[in-house]
Amino acid sequence: MQPAVRNYAVVTAAYWGFTLTDGALRMLVLLHFYRLGYSPFTLAFLFLLYEAAGILANLIGGWLATRYGITRMLAVGLATQVCGFALLSLLDPQWTAAMSVAWVVLAQGICGVAKDLTKTASKSAIKVTQAQVRQQGPGQLFRWVAWFTGSKNAMKGVGFFLGGLLLQTLGFRHSLWVMAALLGAVLLGVLASLPPMMGKAKASRSARELFAKNAGINALAAARVGLFGARDVWFVVGVPVFLYSMGWTFTMVGGFLAAWTIGYGLVQALAPQLVRRSPDGLSLEVPAARRWSAGLALVPLALAAAVGLGAPHLQWVVVSGLAVFGFAFAVNSSLHSYLVLACAGSEKAAEDVGFYYAANALGRFIGTLLSGLLYQWGGLMVALLGSSVMLGICWLFTLALPTSRGQTSGARA
Repeated sequence: MQPAVRNYAVVTAAYWGFTLTDGALRMLVLLHFYRLGYSPFTLAFLFLLYEAAGILANLIGGWLATRYGITRMLAVGLATQVCGFALLSLLDPQWTAAMSVAWVVLAQGICGVAKDLTKTASKSAIKVTQAQVRQQGPGQLFRWVAWFTGSKNAMKGVGFFLGGLLLQTLGFRHSLWVMAALLGAVLLGVLASLPPMMGKAKASRSARELFAKNAGINALAAARVGLFGARDVWFVVGVPVFLYSMGWTFTMVGGFLAAWTIGYGLVQALAPQLVRRSPDGLSLEVPAARRWSAGLALVPLALAAAVGLGAPHLQWVVVSGLAVFGFAFAVNSSLHSYLVLACAGSEKAAEDVGFYYAANALGRFIGTLLSGLLYQWGGLMVALLGSSVMLGICWLFTLALPTSRGQTSGARA
């Protein structure tokens, strides 16, 4: 096996371990505090610093990964997540509600930094290792990105189920200890397996240089804000609380979100077979991104109509509609993840990826905030309408994507 291929496999496995615990954490926090009687907006507030921290963490993480190497930043991300778990496990049931919320928000913020440091380092490693592989076939970058992203999200789905199961069997604190131990083992494996200087290059010397991305990166970043905001508007609070209010148990809610995310991840991995590829990597892929985002915007709109009209067997209509949403969302997400690496330069790939995923974190932050506000204001129907609006914004920005290499390299922000 070529060293680059081995490194790609190690990074993928490490990110699987991280994503497993990160998905479980979301279910632990959401369901534990909903059981304690917290309102939908307060539940969303618990995740706000987690999402907001990722905006800065991605930008700085990309720069640090370029300057100090991807392996070091991957290790820092894993270690930071272990610290976040330990801090969260110290939560005392005797504390006041205000102090408990503040403590959880702080711990979640640390975990948010960990997630985005780890994600930026891992995604950057794909570009670096792919560029080092000999005898590349056409479309290899798309296949590697799709497999990495799809398998990661399938693992997150397993994490959602694991979180519900752990909460029901071990309780909140012991579940966190188990996850911290698992992630500690992953950290040791990364340090023992990857070259410490992987991906190290000359980093940007000023903020102006760091933010001077090409037209493709800028348009994709703006579209990503809309895409992931549209998912989290219903995903973070709306649907889990809706299903729980319909009589589903913690394990059933975690199981549905797990199945949705696993299915979404599998479709992401298959995206290269669903999208025609061009020799230049852009001329067919960009129009495909436009078509898929336009189609996706119609799904939550139809679901909102079903909720507003009180369709029979509503919970199953919602579950079925979200399965359709997940399929189209997966193809969109995989296309975007590929296109950002196709537009990024190899030398400073980590910086480009960090900038792009900072926009991803901003979208999650907006979606998380709106998830609690819209659900508390008008229930699931209003949350789904918000999702459709954000997808319309995503589609508008895909119209600005360049369809040739000359356009990508020529325009600067």
